[in-house]
Amino acid sequence: MKQKDTEYKDLMMIMLRTGILGFGGGPSVMPLFQHEIVDKYKWMSSADFDNSLAIANVLPGPIATKVAAYLGYERKKTLGAIWAVFWHLLPSTIAMIALLSAATVLNDSPIVQGIIAAVTPVVVVMLLLMGYRFAKTAYNGLGMILTLIACAVAGILLYYIHPALVIILFTLYGSQHYRLIGGKKK
Repeated sequence: MKQKDTEYKDLMMIMLRTGILGFGGGPSVMPLFQHEIVDKYKWMSSADFDNSLAIANVLPGPIATKVAAYLGYERKKTLGAIWAVFWHLLPSTIAMIALLSAATVLNDSPIVQGIIAAVTPVVVVMLLLMGYRFAKTAYNGLGMILTLIACAVAGILLYYIHPALVIILFTLYGSQHYRLIGGKKK
């Protein structure tokens, strides 16, 4: 019984930390999720985390909420998913209520503008690191030529058509690629 209580508490603490420290939206909090899930608690490997992140990216909705739900479900099934999403969303819900009530005062504040300006480069670096990790995984699975082609095609398609369509196209490609190599890891 103690193990069960500990896992719910650990799941709650992970979700509170990611919810409180996850500035800049879903993609910027993914390195924090990875640190908690892979490095600290060792609940999944880095490759498993990358795979779950890729699957979560295919589905509609906020990425952080989907990863929270997935982790909760992996640990404690449906109740765990609900538990994880609740604790992940609680800090931002409270913060939004507090900040929206003070929005008129903070809107033109140079301090707030400075905070936003300071956080933006951090988010950019975190996204670049996540992109590098994905490119490295693609390189290991596809090789240099296919990785470069996939990156170029994705960039062009993202620029000219809706990202949802690009995700669907690459998901279809990935499923066919996986089927062609016989579902075996290289």
